[in-house]
Amino acid sequence: MRSKPLYSTLLFFFLIFSFGTAQTKDTGPVIEEFGAVWMIEDPDYKTLSDEPLKVVFDIMNSPESPSVLNASIETAARFLNMHAQAGVPLENLKVALVVHNKASKDIITNEAYQKRYGVNNPNEKMIKALFNAGAEIIFCGQSSLSRGFPRSETIEGVQFGLSAMTALIQLQNEGYRLVKF
Repeated sequence: MRSKPLYSTLLFFFLIFSFGTAQTKDTGPVIEEFGAVWMIEDPDYKTLSDEPLKVVFDIMNSPESPSVLNASIETAARFLNMHAQAGVPLENLKVALVVHNKASKDIITNEAYQKRYGVNNPNEKMIKALFNAGAEIIFCGQSSLSRGFPRSETIEGVQFGLSAMTALIQLQNEGYRLVKF
């Protein structure tokens, strides 16, 4: 008989604790519709807000389904949102994405995407939001030609480069740090 009241008491405190500390992921303030992140209250390892954070994301994979958002691209939105939520000014956040390989399809216009896959490009709105936040997107010229995605089909603002390798090296030479997911 003692175990039932003990179990009930433990369950009660667990539920109170769980609901009392529940957190949700939030988007914004930079990218409002994408890049939800958890707010970290009073971290031990402090985020410096007065130094530039220069990051280059190597984006080469894409979901098999053409109607699914590319989570690797959304990582850039998460980067911007989490650091802005932590107090880093937008002018200190420098973001570049180098797109190649399977992800080549994710940076083409809705019109081109619909012709190829029969659905809207789920990434187009997020890519435009990244551009509005100052992000750069560089498309590998080698992937463009080998995968059949011409420059004319890319979303406005996408830069065309010689290769992903070249862009990754040059950006790192400029102080960008590589993040590969």
